[in-house]
Amino acid sequence: MKQLPSIAEIRQWLADNPGSTRRDIAKAFGIKGGAKIDLKAMLRELEADGTLAPRHRSIRGGSGLPPVTVLEILAPDAEGDLFARPVEWRGDGVAPVILFLTQTGDPALGQGDRVLAKLEAIRGPDYDYQARLIRKLGANPSRILGIFRKEAQGGRIVPIDKGADRFWSVTDTGGALDGELVHAEPLTKGRFGPTRAKVVERLGDPTAPKAVSLIAIHQHGIRDAFPDDVVAEADKAGPVQEKGRRDLRALPLMTIDPWDARDHDDAILAEADTDPENAGGYILWVAIADVAAYVRPNSELDREARRRGNSTYFPDRVVPMLPDILSGDLCSLHEGVDRPCIALRMVIDAQGNKRAHEFFRAMMCSVASLTYEQAQAADEGQLDEATAPLAGQLADLFGAYRALTLARKRRQPLDLDLPERQIILSEEGRVTSVAFKERFDAHRLVEEFMVLANVAAAETLREKGSALLYRVHEEPSPEKMEALRELAREAGFNLAKGQVLMTRHFNQLLAQAEGTEFDELMNMATLRSMTQAYYAPQNFGHFGLALREYAHFTSPIRRYADLIVHRGLISAHKWGDDGLSPWDIENLEETGKQISEAERRSMAAERDTADRYLAAYLADRVGAEFTGRISGVARFGVFVKLDETGADGLVPIRAIGDEYFRHDPEAQTLEGEKTGFHIGLGQRVKVKLAEAEPVTGGLALELLEVEGEAPARSGGRRGRKGPVRRAASKGAAATAKAKKKLKRKRG
Repeated sequence: MKQLPSIAEIRQWLADNPGSTRRDIAKAFGIKGGAKIDLKAMLRELEADGTLAPRHRSIRGGSGLPPVTVLEILAPDAEGDLFARPVEWRGDGVAPVILFLTQTGDPALGQGDRVLAKLEAIRGPDYDYQARLIRKLGANPSRILGIFRKEAQGGRIVPIDKGADRFWSVTDTGGALDGELVHAEPLTKGRFGPTRAKVVERLGDPTAPKAVSLIAIHQHGIRDAFPDDVVAEADKAGPVQEKGRRDLRALPLMTIDPWDARDHDDAILAEADTDPENAGGYILWVAIADVAAYVRPNSELDREARRRGNSTYFPDRVVPMLPDILSGDLCSLHEGVDRPCIALRMVIDAQGNKRAHEFFRAMMCSVASLTYEQAQAADEGQLDEATAPLAGQLADLFGAYRALTLARKRRQPLDLDLPERQIILSEEGRVTSVAFKERFDAHRLVEEFMVLANVAAAETLREKGSALLYRVHEEPSPEKMEALRELAREAGFNLAKGQVLMTRHFNQLLAQAEGTEFDELMNMATLRSMTQAYYAPQNFGHFGLALREYAHFTSPIRRYADLIVHRGLISAHKWGDDGLSPWDIENLEETGKQISEAERRSMAAERDTADRYLAAYLADRVGAEFTGRISGVARFGVFVKLDETGADGLVPIRAIGDEYFRHDPEAQTLEGEKTGFHIGLGQRVKVKLAEAEPVTGGLALELLEVEGEAPARSGGRRGRKGPVRRAASKGAAATAKAKKKLKRKRG
């Protein structure tokens, strides 16, 4: 039997490990079986001198709790008293103990239930606080978002939900004014006539900032409220069992994310390989949150996550795939907290080639949560308080990244350069600025690690004969290729023809355009020529990444496809009973279609929200002039992307000039019938903002100049006759006109 520690040893261990429980003490000293009886006697002595709190209590110390907080109910003690503990505790030491007082009319509460409670700092013989129930968590009433219309007797709510074909009768208006955007809760569900609801929240002007994303959420059918049973199931979640998991808590894994990241799916580590046969190589670790341990197949959480498909991100909020207690807490790889994960160990050589890999179901503890800016600054020699202790690990991470870039250069995935805009909001939700996100090597580092991990997941599941969802990106259609090739030729560039098309051919085209006035145009046109990626159980490869097989493994908190891949790995390695279910396998095709549609729906909602914010941002600048580039040509007008904000606006055909314009859909040009004034893709323009509509996100523009030349106007201002040529003198419009003349001659 293991020898018991002395009282002094336990006291010293508690001083070195504040916030520890009796279970932690027993585990630390390896005390099992009957020895625990003797340990209890020693702990009672520590209780007597105040080192250890009696019974339910933990070690004393720490700061206070807020007056309203979320609690988890503990098992009743021997006297039948109900105690609770805070779900989240950030004070010193272990959280204080709370006596939970029940009242007549309160719902029945049992061990594991979570409640929102009001606290009073009343110290008793074995507790620090008393709590009274506000509400039991899990009650999550459905909401209606709509426009309130005032009537003689109350009013009605016209939902903005896409396809809504009914209204809600309201007597309890909550003071809402006519035309306001409101949240309401249904009161009745009558079969005939309007159902009744009450206004529970006034959101004010539907054009106001806080309403922008809500409108997009409901218009696109984004599920933003979790059903009661889903919330109740999530509220019951707790720490997972460590048994059967590999202990990786000693590894200095760290997360690197945007500064405003709402969750942390992935942690990474690189170490120089000491194997003499792999000189200059590295051992890479990628640890991904083990969401499958919490979201079991065919559970309420699983069904809701499948319906949502993914999280949807807006400038002011996120609509998560999973309830926040999972996505923001239990599944998120927070710094200094033990978390279950599925970890991948990979070995790469000095040239970035993967030599071997192995998956584990494990426990980890992140040593740091860094931002991209911190990691980048560290690589440039600017260490701060968080990165200084990790200087060696960060140097190895960037060393491994530079090896991976060698492999990337050989593979030559599609290398598009399209700046990503970032909308900055004030605390009130108004747009304060629009910037373009700066791309660091730190971003690319994380991307390369994730790509390699996703490839390893696909390879492993294919080798083990497991079902999975591939991330599929098929090659462009011949029609789109010919259109891109024609556009490139008209701009003076060349896209290879007559051979098997590969991503390196596109990269060669982009390299030709780099630094020229057609740089952005060719990047945009190349992107538009690509097919849309999707999820499928069949492997058709990933054209854009130049990979034979690819699966999404690294973001199970926010993508359902990754959760399916995790379950496949669990089943393939026989790690537990929470792997792929027969239903998962049978419905894999339908799941792929459903989550691919959800992804497109989220992208549309995010794009519409950005458009509305930009329209609101520009609304007070109506009449101002802007520069931009033509990004699309249609029969009814031209689309212009503004340089300053990246916003897209429409120049209606009537606002171009005082003549009739012929549209050539193949060449994507407009040609003035009288003057021969030509407009085509990629041309530089000056426009005036005529209208900005925040509700729809629409910008109406007036065309002032195309490549420095004004279109024909009544009142004397006219452009020169003949085509407007680009600086390279081989513009799309001129080429299209020449082709038409040639056709007429041949005819």
